[in-house]
Amino acid sequence: MDWKHAAAPSLDDFAALARAAFDALPQPFKGLAGDVVIRVDDFADDETLKMMDMEDPFELTGLYFGVDLGARDSMGPAAEPSRIFLYRRPILDEWAEHGEVTLGEMVAHVLIHEIGHHFGLTDDDIDTIEAD
Repeated sequence: MDWKHAAAPSLDDFAALARAAFDALPQPFKGLAGDVVIRVDDFADDETLKMMDMEDPFELTGLYFGVDLGARDSMGPAAEPSRIFLYRRPILDEWAEHGEVTLGEMVAHVLIHEIGHHFGLTDDDIDTIEAD
């Protein structure tokens, strides 16, 4: 490959990888996650990093923001659309460290992790599932 003309994947490239990962989900999961808005940014903003008690923007590869499915009240007011943020630069950094996975696999991993939060799973729950 001619690396001197290669460029890092853009935000649009990441959005296409996220869309492909979402489209590849099995139907029961895709159906439950269907109302989630997926957004790709270079980094989390300062307010988000502060809320997460993080100083280094490279520490946060993704974030779920919303009311998880288990906590929604069907009789209450409609919840805001749930959002998943994928952060391009930290994902690229983590991908470079893990050399054995494709970028598409890394984006899918972060996306699925955040969808787990949409389903009401904690980080510990997700870690346990991934360990099996």
